[in-house]
Amino acid sequence: MSSRDHSVTLSSLRAMMLAVLVLGLIGTAIELLSLGHNEEFLQLVPLILIGAGLIAVGWHVLSSTSSSLRAMRIVMAAFTAAGALGVALHYKVSVEFQKEVDPNTHGFELFMKVMQSKAPPALAPGLMTQLGLLGLAYTYRHPAASQGTTPDRR
Repeated sequence: MSSRDHSVTLSSLRAMMLAVLVLGLIGTAIELLSLGHNEEFLQLVPLILIGAGLIAVGWHVLSSTSSSLRAMRIVMAAFTAAGALGVALHYKVSVEFQKEVDPNTHGFELFMKVMQSKAPPALAPGLMTQLGLLGLAYTYRHPAASQGTTPDRR
């Protein structure tokens, strides 16, 4: 495979990754809004990050500069952290709920009830981490990282 073919392949892969990221961001925002995940400040965090993510991606698609790439990296790192924090918060709330329902539940039984609970689903915020990691993978060794601008916008 020639260097040019390799570059085209990476460009196509980056474009697909970016498309999946944008679809994931939009789909997650729609789901969160339809579930009413906007009643408290902490529930707004994923929606705010999704907005910031869409802005960062849009900026990068339009300019493909090292600054826009850095902004994407910062927002995507925030996604990964927010996802981990969200899992911890969802888990904690679900544990509290399960203990109210049955104060005698503990140990592995409690863990299983929490994992199977739909209110709130403990692992659902992990999607934010996945989206963040996808965005970070997109930026890995991106041509714009070493140049001010580049004609390769994906």
